[in-house]
Amino acid sequence: CGVSSSARTMNNAHLTVYWGEELGRYGFGEGHPLGQDRLTAFRVAAIREGIDRSAEIAVPVACNVTDLILFHEPEYVQRVKELSRIGKGYLDCGNTPAYPGIYDAGRFVVGTGLAAINRIMKHDWHHAFVPIGGLHHARRNGAAGFSVFNDCGIMIEALRRRFGIVRLAYVDIDAHHGDGVYYAFEEDPDLAIADIHEDGRYLYPGTGAANEEGKGIARGTKLNIPLAPGSNDRDFFRAWSQVEALVEDHKPEFIIFQAGVDSMGGDPLTHLQFSVAAHAHATKRLVELANKYAQGRLLVYGGGGYNLDNVAKGWCAICKELI
Repeated sequence: CGVSSSARTMNNAHLTVYWGEELGRYGFGEGHPLGQDRLTAFRVAAIREGIDRSAEIAVPVACNVTDLILFHEPEYVQRVKELSRIGKGYLDCGNTPAYPGIYDAGRFVVGTGLAAINRIMKHDWHHAFVPIGGLHHARRNGAAGFSVFNDCGIMIEALRRRFGIVRLAYVDIDAHHGDGVYYAFEEDPDLAIADIHEDGRYLYPGTGAANEEGKGIARGTKLNIPLAPGSNDRDFFRAWSQVEALVEDHKPEFIIFQAGVDSMGGDPLTHLQFSVAAHAHATKRLVELANKYAQGRLLVYGGGGYNLDNVAKGWCAICKELI
């Protein structure tokens, strides 16, 4: 699973944290909101807080094409590879630019997530935190919203096809609606989705209305909770009770948590006003629910976040709850 031999670890650690320069390469330059400095901000803070002494630190791992096409169409994967070689242009309509090496950067994001679920499945009561990941906007046939490959969707497919996991829960508190995950699995009754986000009337991608509850036999297994701009911790905790109820009802065998900190106050792209307490509470409760139903199996992605101070504080608080 790529555990660094030089890292300080504890034999009884319940958490693996993945970081390394290959993971940090996923980001866009020239003033793009999602830069390549987010992992460094987290790593510096995590070491200062002693998280590296309480968790196992593992290095990033690249995936291959076979992994990518668990979720994505082969033609799209080939297009990313070609634009990565050319090193210019856009992978979508203007939010996700191609740059030299973007294909490999995306492969490390996905591969690291796959290493994490492999480790979780081999060690009961274990959690993993992948800070650069949770690219929940990418479609099966295209990029969207800074997301080249939908690592969340790939993990769902991998857990089913390679580990025989049937019931999963995907929980998302990123400020942006996880549309790439929702619409890919909208008719899937075995995947519970709970997504708290800023109302799509005010923020990209403009989706995730409260009446989007799944389709067909999956109706009722999906929960979208759009919140008004300026919503704070009080609004979050009110919404969170619905999330727990859905997860409790579904009794998942594995939980994936997209814990984007762009929903914290002060983010330059969004308008929610959560504090670090919201992310800490969500993590704590999902640990408890994973322990209750899923043998502790919990994968957490750092998700969005464009205020580096929030990234450092939010992700460290999440890791402390996972530890």
